[in-house]
Amino acid sequence: MSEKRTGRILGINGNMVTAEFQDFVIQNEVAYIIHGEERLKSEVIRIRGNIAEMQVFENTRGARIGEEVEFTGELLSVELGPGLLGQIFDGLQNPLPALAEECGFFLKRGVYIKALEENQKWDWTPTAKIAQKVRPGEKIGYVPEKIFQHSIMAPFSLRGSLEIVSIAKPGEYNLKESIARVKDQEGKLHDIFLSQNWPVKIAISAYAEKLRPAQALVTKMRLIDSLFPVALGGTYCIPGPFGAGKTVLQQLTSRHAEIDVVIIAACGERAGEVVETLKTFPEITDPRSGRPLSDRTVIICNTSSMPVAARESSVYTAVTIAEYYRLMGLHVLLLADSTSRWAQAMREMSGRLEEIPGEEAFPAYLESRIASFYERAGLVRLYDGNIGSVTIGGSISPAGGNFEEPVTQATLKVVGAFHGLSLERSDARRYPAIDPLISWSKYKSFIDEKQVEAGHRILKKSHDVAQMMKVIGEEGTTLGDYIDYLKGEFFDFIYLQQNAFDPVDEASSSQRQKYIFNFIYDKILEPEFNFEDKAKALRFFQKLRQLFRGWNSISWDSAEFKKSEEEISGLLALP
Repeated sequence: MSEKRTGRILGINGNMVTAEFQDFVIQNEVAYIIHGEERLKSEVIRIRGNIAEMQVFENTRGARIGEEVEFTGELLSVELGPGLLGQIFDGLQNPLPALAEECGFFLKRGVYIKALEENQKWDWTPTAKIAQKVRPGEKIGYVPEKIFQHSIMAPFSLRGSLEIVSIAKPGEYNLKESIARVKDQEGKLHDIFLSQNWPVKIAISAYAEKLRPAQALVTKMRLIDSLFPVALGGTYCIPGPFGAGKTVLQQLTSRHAEIDVVIIAACGERAGEVVETLKTFPEITDPRSGRPLSDRTVIICNTSSMPVAARESSVYTAVTIAEYYRLMGLHVLLLADSTSRWAQAMREMSGRLEEIPGEEAFPAYLESRIASFYERAGLVRLYDGNIGSVTIGGSISPAGGNFEEPVTQATLKVVGAFHGLSLERSDARRYPAIDPLISWSKYKSFIDEKQVEAGHRILKKSHDVAQMMKVIGEEGTTLGDYIDYLKGEFFDFIYLQQNAFDPVDEASSSQRQKYIFNFIYDKILEPEFNFEDKAKALRFFQKLRQLFRGWNSISWDSAEFKKSEEEISGLLALP
């Protein structure tokens, strides 16, 4: 592959370019279209005889038939190493701040920058010894990166048992300096650097065992953790119409979830939402470390105005970086916003390839592509016995909030939890706007199962009574049904909803959730209340709601918290 392989453009259809080649071409290899001084990056997506069809990650305006195409022999890859945290990349892993420095406000096409700063020195500490046997993915040392020890691992691209021939002494090294040398089973020597490259469409499997997700991921959102939990290493989706609060929910989750690293893939979202994320994250203080939240965040930024082909690369770039940090024994949360835009890009490219369309003109392989993405989540046991995980949460923007459309249905077949956002709840100012009547989860909550079932039951009963009252009026319901309605409304307003602008109520710890849920279950949901009439029942629950709202804003386990609890218990003793 050392010889230069070239071809010539035969046809151009938007971001799809057809080229003729002489020697050979590899599926998914990177090719460059030579247009004057510009080199436009593309990926081979289909080969037919001596014709290669490529998706171009840049605008193809001005490109002409007959121009040269250069095939690199390399698959679309990302650079993995220290310096990823705190960065903002585009879908091709170009660091956007450095790109803006070079190009100004308007980015030029055909300009690509190394993802990691090659000359930056890192404080290297070896942990492996000469003559030690290691496997690909095993740790041989570390460098400090932000708040973590960034493990340096034997290259994933090697195979079998490797013997360490030499290893650098502790000190400062940059990414171009070799820090170790290993010998493979065939006797070949390989240098190891602080960084390595890996193809984005191939999952990194350099671990001992993949485990079944069992432990709940604490997001500190009561509605999610208590009723529709997500497992550490699990998958979930958040479909919902525009304006229902997907982005706000994802930002709150990324800030408060008990997770080590957060990776955000802004996949084809509107520029305004992406800019808001880029502006707010560096200024947000991480509640766990007290440092900027960006210190444990990687943002892959691809707005709707960028070429559609880059949406696909941004999703795969994000999940590959997530897998890399998982191999260090860290717990990673990947938030993709939104997978609908990625699916639309697939539909556009499929149309240009003239493939037989599936439902709503999406490609027939839509389900398998979405499944292969979510399958890269998981809980793994590493070679050293430590546990790492990647949890994937994808938001979906179905047109008109229709959950029956292909992208939502394909996603529901593979995820472990479904958090369906409702425009009705959003319009009613009920946040988070996850509809508890349509959402579900296959994972187990840290709340007692019997209590969770009671919560679901009272919400369903309350909804049924509310629907009945719309038809026959409040007068046509019995006092018992009306009390059930008030219980459900109370549970919804006080427990399921959270105030994102309240520093205490915006995040609720697992201990607090267990305590409050148990209190509500024992003293409100289960007991029978005896009221003289509906008016007294309504006044009682209104007063109870006011007291609980104050309780939600008081710091956990403080003297004031106990005092407020006693006041609520005193009111509950009256009926």
